[in-house]
Amino acid sequence: MKNSKKIRIISGEFGGRLIDTPKSELTQPMGDRERMAIFNRLRDEIPGTRVLDMFAGSGALGIEALSLGAVSADFVDKSSEAKRTIKQNLSLLKIENGNVVGEPSGKYDLIFMDPPYDNPQYELCLKIANEFLSDSGYLVLSHPTSPEPPVFDGLELLSDRKYAAAHIKIYQK
Repeated sequence: MKNSKKIRIISGEFGGRLIDTPKSELTQPMGDRERMAIFNRLRDEIPGTRVLDMFAGSGALGIEALSLGAVSADFVDKSSEAKRTIKQNLSLLKIENGNVVGEPSGKYDLIFMDPPYDNPQYELCLKIANEFLSDSGYLVLSHPTSPEPPVFDGLELLSDRKYAAAHIKIYQK
């Protein structure tokens, strides 16, 4: 096990605050540059939204959305270490509208998916997007260079950017 690494919330109410990442080697947090690009693109769309942070890891994406005015965020990760870390981060920042849940429920206006690059689980990503993304909702997918994700039917690709080993795609329903 590695020691927990700290990452910074970029902007909004919690901008500049540090949160922990899970100690497990299985989790690789998204870098500041990638997160900054996502939130610069979606900043005006976030206030008042309901957010799902799928494959949440540290919860940084959902916490960043809450920091920018999302009304609630559900965090899903199968790792018990990740769940524990997210709960600690929510507690540290005194966030009451963030929930660590076993699975998504209802419709979300914004869904973040940052699955493990060694197992991107595209079938699950498609299922989540189809079942839980609200009309006009946004989907942010971080994925490895290979394999490419399948086509997300019914979603318009708004942005496709490459950052080192990461590809970030932003879709809208």
